[in-house]
Amino acid sequence: MPRAARLSIHAPVEGTTPTSWEDPSLAQVWGPRYHVYVVAARDLAVFTFGRLPDAGKLRERAEPLAERLHVLLGGELMRYDDAGQALGVHGNTLRYAALTGRLAIRWEGARRPLVWTVPPPTIERTEATLELARRYLHVFGPATPTGFGKWASIGVRDALRAFETLGSELIPVLTPAGEAWLLAADEPAMREPPAPTAAARLLPSGDAYTLGITSDDRALLVPDASQRAELWTPRVWPGALLVSGKVVGTWRRAGRTVKVQPWQPLSQAARDAVVAEAESFPLPDVGGRIVVDWN
Repeated sequence: MPRAARLSIHAPVEGTTPTSWEDPSLAQVWGPRYHVYVVAARDLAVFTFGRLPDAGKLRERAEPLAERLHVLLGGELMRYDDAGQALGVHGNTLRYAALTGRLAIRWEGARRPLVWTVPPPTIERTEATLELARRYLHVFGPATPTGFGKWASIGVRDALRAFETLGSELIPVLTPAGEAWLLAADEPAMREPPAPTAAARLLPSGDAYTLGITSDDRALLVPDASQRAELWTPRVWPGALLVSGKVVGTWRRAGRTVKVQPWQPLSQAARDAVVAEAESFPLPDVGGRIVVDWN
């Protein structure tokens, strides 16, 4: 959602504003698992077309739907539910059309998404899938084909084929969770000494850092099972509280109040850093200074 995108951009990027997610260099897509992502506009096809199967019912459904939507809209924008009704389908069905790389969206969080069509991708579908795998490995690696398939919502065979095709671009590694793969280009960065960490960060729900596709991923990030249950809940996840680079609690926001639930006692310096981070949020709707409520 736009609110989460603002905070995910804000965590590593100085100068983030409430409208940074609306920069022309960025675009919204129905991406992996049909969730809304904010991505580089030039990468729209990577996060959509790269997930289209070679053949089968999903492709047979996606391509005609995208063409019908293109004809219906005629270059205009329309609410997705209205477009769906005009085509005789539920609005959520239009997410399948996104797999063709021809559907763009704008969603502000509270209102229903607007949709429109864009020119067909110029990148080959197989290359889009490979580039999607590279992005996944760069952010989540070391990783496995199984993890990639689950994250991207593509078949196991397609995920395995992507890793096999990348071939010499990958190196095998052994992790606490078992054997995995890493982009060879990322090896130097992995071998560098850890950079200084921020005193505190408040990552929003679903941030890439805490997404944790597999249970092993999550256990590495949060070893305590009871704490994992608090961060990755059955419903809407809270945000993650990071202090000196470690996940040490959760947080949620309601209006101008940020409720923080640490899992351990924090020093006064750490608490001050958390408050400073919360007060720096690039939010347009707080109506005044952020208030931090320590639970």
